[in-house]
Amino acid sequence: MNNLRKIAVASVAAVLAFSMAACGSSNASSDGGNSGSTGKAVKVNEKSAKATSLSDFGTMDDLVKAAEEEGALNVIALPHDWSNYGEVISTFKKKYPKIKITELNPNASSKEELDAAKTNKGTDAAPDVFDVGQSIAATSTDAFAPYKVQAWDKIPDENKDANGAYYADYTGIMSIGWNKDKYGDIKSLNDLLDPKFAGTVALNGKPAEAGAAFNGYLMVNQLAGGDINNLQPGLDFFKKLKDSGNLTTVDVTNGTIDSGQTGVVMDWTYNQASYKKELKSKGVNWEYKTFPKAQVVSYYNQAINKNAPHPAAARLWEEYLYTAEAQNLWFKGGANPVLLDSMKQDGTVDQDTLKDAVTIEGKPVSYSNDDANRITEWLQNNWDKTIGN
Repeated sequence: MNNLRKIAVASVAAVLAFSMAACGSSNASSDGGNSGSTGKAVKVNEKSAKATSLSDFGTMDDLVKAAEEEGALNVIALPHDWSNYGEVISTFKKKYPKIKITELNPNASSKEELDAAKTNKGTDAAPDVFDVGQSIAATSTDAFAPYKVQAWDKIPDENKDANGAYYADYTGIMSIGWNKDKYGDIKSLNDLLDPKFAGTVALNGKPAEAGAAFNGYLMVNQLAGGDINNLQPGLDFFKKLKDSGNLTTVDVTNGTIDSGQTGVVMDWTYNQASYKKELKSKGVNWEYKTFPKAQVVSYYNQAINKNAPHPAAARLWEEYLYTAEAQNLWFKGGANPVLLDSMKQDGTVDQDTLKDAVTIEGKPVSYSNDDANRITEWLQNNWDKTIGN
């Protein structure tokens, strides 16, 4: 079971690190790029490094040939149980067995991904590709190599940089998960005030300090009658939850979920899917749901390191991720891939996954980087004095 995504926010501006990339357990190898370079100097093919689309290589076969000549790909911050990345990686390996994938620090934050690129610049130890949150993506375009995948026109304009520096890949939806065998159904927010939930309802951290908790707060605030410009209803509900004795501020871990100490958890759907899978093997029926009027989303984004040691392999990886095959693997892992709507239209979506999937309905709740800063400052000023440390 994967670790819950958390990040410390040292200041209001640091909320931009919601940008925390996938973090969790993995069989991955290598370092996180926080120390000195561990690689060897590498000379890259300039043609591949400057390619901005498949046409610069010629055909897909030409791109595959160039990538296989490099023979390697470095990915970072991709734990195997996060959005089904394990199967995504293994499927790529099967398709392109001549390309060796090195998995750098699976627990890296988005900032640490960029730090690893800087630390290892010019060596074969640098990451070739990034999977980063929106705020880091939007403020780091000078570190990316523009490249438009074949599926570029299918990616909604609001989910990509116009110049091809980065493009959304998948999002979770903020949800409530719980032990259904123990607690029965949860149909509304007010159900959480029932005494049967005594001491067991948890956010994933403090809202001003952890990305998942921040988004969990926004979900609750929306359900309580607020919106991103009116944050008080959410705080009022958490105060009720605290006064009822049901709110716990215990740090959510795999262990607290396994033991039932945190029997109700607010987290992303792709994490809930992982919990459900793991707990099923232990005889626990873990259920989770989103609420149509409070579907908080936050897309992650793909980008290519402008100093990628394996630029052709990096571009082949991106082409692969935006195929229906890879998008369906993310979908299978509980995420909503960015091409989901287009795959529904062209009939390439996995129907078995779609049948049971939790998908975005209507207009989701989203926010800008400026909104994130403002909301974090408000939470810093109000959460502790109302709820406590």
